[in-house]
Amino acid sequence: MEKQILDILKTNGRIKEEDLAVMLNTSAEEVKNIIHDLEKRGVILGYDTLIDWEKTDYDKVIAYIEVKVTPQRGQGFDKVAERIYKYPQVTACTLMSGRYDLFVVVEGKNMKEVALFVAEKLAPIESVLSTATHFVLKKYKDNGVIFNKVMKDEREAVVL
Repeated sequence: MEKQILDILKTNGRIKEEDLAVMLNTSAEEVKNIIHDLEKRGVILGYDTLIDWEKTDYDKVIAYIEVKVTPQRGQGFDKVAERIYKYPQVTACTLMSGRYDLFVVVEGKNMKEVALFVAEKLAPIESVLSTATHFVLKKYKDNGVIFNKVMKDEREAVVL
């Protein structure tokens, strides 16, 4: 039942425990206990709101930055990743396979702010060998949610 609860919460973190209980044919108390246990064990780390910033008046630029680093003796990539993810501009930091080692997501007010972050904070880190920055131009889907879904007009044309 844990997996079912996690799957539902991933798509709707605001669902009421009572509604979850009905969906899973169990009691709200049981659902509440399972969720509390998942939070206590660190399986559920938080609840997030997905925002379409294009529909607001706020300036926000998102960049995906690939970072090649030299792993540190005895600590691998963890120490440099920790140094990077502690910056408030960094919203995600992931170790990955391939040409680069770390995948870093950075948010800023504009491209210049992100570029300055890379030049002044990220690139000077001793174990950082190189970076490749990619600016998000448009989001189509994020965390399973489709942005700007085009509603198809199902009405028939009337000819007079």
